Amino acid sequence: MNLMSESKLPPSVIGKLERIVGAANVSIKDTDRAAYSRDLWPLGQIWMQHGHVPHPPDAIVWVENEEQIVALLKLANEDKFPVIPFAAGSGVCGGALPISGGVIMDIKRMNRILDLNDATLTVTAEAGIIGQHLEMELNRKGYTMGHFPSSIYCSALGGYLAARSAGQLSAKYGKIEDMAMSMRVVLPNGDIVETRTAPRSAAGPNWDQVFIGSEGTLGVITQGTMRIYPYPESRLFRGFIFHGVHDALESMRLILRAGVVPAAIRLYDELDTILIGSKKEDSVETPIRFEPEEKNLVKTAMHNFFDAFQNIMLGVPKVAGKLAEKVKGKCLMVITFEGRPDMTATELKIAQEICLKNNGIDAGEEPGKRWWENRYNVSYNQSRVFDRGSFVDTIEVATTWDKVEPLYDAVRKAVSPRAFIMAHFSHAYVHGCSIYFSVVSRAKTEEEAVALYREIWDSAMEVTLKAGATVTHHHGVGMHKAAYMVRELGRLADVYQNVKDVIDPNNILNPGKMGLKPFKK
Repeated sequence: MNLMSESKLPPSVIGKLERIVGAANVSIKDTDRAAYSRDLWPLGQIWMQHGHVPHPPDAIVWVENEEQIVALLKLANEDKFPVIPFAAGSGVCGGALPISGGVIMDIKRMNRILDLNDATLTVTAEAGIIGQHLEMELNRKGYTMGHFPSSIYCSALGGYLAARSAGQLSAKYGKIEDMAMSMRVVLPNGDIVETRTAPRSAAGPNWDQVFIGSEGTLGVITQGTMRIYPYPESRLFRGFIFHGVHDALESMRLILRAGVVPAAIRLYDELDTILIGSKKEDSVETPIRFEPEEKNLVKTAMHNFFDAFQNIMLGVPKVAGKLAEKVKGKCLMVITFEGRPDMTATELKIAQEICLKNNGIDAGEEPGKRWWENRYNVSYNQSRVFDRGSFVDTIEVATTWDKVEPLYDAVRKAVSPRAFIMAHFSHAYVHGCSIYFSVVSRAKTEEEAVALYREIWDSAMEVTLKAGATVTHHHGVGMHKAAYMVRELGRLADVYQNVKDVIDPNNILNPGKMGLKPFKK
């Protein structure tokens, strides 16, 4: 077991922290420091599997209000230590890792709904509120925010804003940056700024969009005023079967081009469709059932011997990856519409016409309903992969419609020699969509696993950048994608660093993330 180093904060600083938030709200216990040493970045899971805690914080502080945040940041500037804002820790890119030690500032106690305005259809809430709690309270009063990430039970509003989160219904409601109308932010020097709530503004740069996606490097988001909508009166579901992804992707593009706005539209590739269709009734998702006469040899084998195939996938993922390249067959698309009954019925009718014209087969409402009922489950089943000595990760890239299929093929070809890979297409818009790859692989030692993990990502990102696509659609950057983001931004990465230098001259707020300079005392 790798032993953590002791806290490097001097007792005098610990005492000052205790005077700001109270002694009970400061911890330097090893158990707390280990718990806050990582987010849900799979590389961190690999480290923890091998008893390795490479990035422990020096202390954890639980704040309850803006005044405490202001005092803490002023102290950090005086005594020169890093502060890492921490909401729920559900990020998957190492954005909340205390890579230079310092203080983790947990904001989850700032979890109040401050205002709900029916006339403007807005809600103002503190950044620490858990997404499911916010949505439940809105539902109770007849509204929805429409933001449903798979992590909704263990993620917070501040994290959504900090990492440019997307929910499963982004086709209708947009990503979090489309929902934000205004924010309050504590700057690194302790000043509080607040943007004005307006439907649109031409008063210079959009400062909300500067802080959204900055992952706590430019300021601490303390509250947001968000767009909300009346809770939908109607919700309709549909599934369609296609032979291969090409016709299905064309159907997605044409549905959105026609002005139809599904709440969700998701397409599973052949392998993902087979695995979903082969699972047992009580498992993660079972949205498609193959009739006996429709099954070819591969489908029959995977249906009858799914557990055996899972053993191959987890035991020899590189072999499974090469086999996956050969799989050809059916793809499942699920669509959800919500809103007024007359509108959802019309949208469904248009979508049906487009899918059938593009060689789709109408599978009825059951596949869509099954997806809806099980849509969060997959995020909470990944631990089984790690338990068996393998690792799993997701690669979510995005591009325009003309590049979607070539990018999908290129990433699969690049990754499959190193890992088992499958994908679905989601977060679809008029101009393009996201491709969400799932990869599984394994290695014998920690060193081999880390090296293989980086090889997988490097190979996927290289072809993504070459294709002119974006390296991340909604998972953010953190440590994990920093080098890739810098290459994507080019000269703008220097502009970002210049802004950071001006707004945070002592580099105390979440240093070393997103390709920015590391902390130096």
